[in-house]
Amino acid sequence: MAVVTKYVVERDGVERMTFTSKKEADAYDKMLDIAESLEELLGGVDVPLSEQQVESLSLEIAKQKDDFMHVLKGTKPAAKVTKKASKEPSDKENVTELKAKEA
Repeated sequence: MAVVTKYVVERDGVERMTFTSKKEADAYDKMLDIAESLEELLGGVDVPLSEQQVESLSLEIAKQKDDFMHVLKGTKPAAKVTKKASKEPSDKENVTELKAKEA
């Protein structure tokens, strides 16, 4: 029989997520704390948003907090490589391909 340690993130008596590492569980819990604070902040803005929109927006901002922090500081977030961009050949590869076809 194996012993397995699980870390459960729980909010208001509801199990939100289970992790195998404490570090991941703590990071998720912190993200939920940030989302909760953002929810309170966004609830008081003059833009008409439904409760569901406020909750969803808060969670998304909390998930991407590092990018939002860069924007709020007036700097650009670090460029992220997407799967689509990495599959497309670069201009340099296209030039090499054309030269090989011409020869």
